Amino acid sequence: MNILLIAAISADGRIAKSADQLANWTSKEDKRFFVSKTKEAGALIMGRKTYDTIGRPLPNRLNIIMSREADESKNIHGELEYTAKSPVEIIEELKARGFSSVVIGGGTSIYSLFLKEGLVTDLYLTVESILFGSGVPLVDNAPQLKLDLQTVEKIGEQSVLLHYKVTL
Repeated sequence: MNILLIAAISADGRIAKSADQLANWTSKEDKRFFVSKTKEAGALIMGRKTYDTIGRPLPNRLNIIMSREADESKNIHGELEYTAKSPVEIIEELKARGFSSVVIGGGTSIYSLFLKEGLVTDLYLTVESILFGSGVPLVDNAPQLKLDLQTVEKIGEQSVLLHYKVTL
């Protein structure tokens, strides 16, 4: 299964200035890339805090919200699912349901969990032309991983999209 970690980062490696910051600082090209990749995969996994910054399920893909206290009463069949399951359990369920790709969409703790489990196959990082100076890191206590740079693409006027394969 293809498990794609997708993030927009500042030039100093931050995914946000603060935990409740909206993604309104990213370029329109990054947003287009994210929409395209998540729709193509058909499934998107994110943490509750990340979901709260969006405020609604993203259309035309399954939104899986990881939370320690999953409130399944909020589930919308085929559109929105809350879960307290482990990354491995979630991936196994998605495979059983016929998914061949999934996007990990944040935030820090969710990225770190999937990296620690060795599940991520690809990283797509859009580097935006901004320095936060401090803020929310891409990962926290994630293992050191060897990455193989696949492509570097300038998107728009000020953004660079990096695609890495995780090597085992």
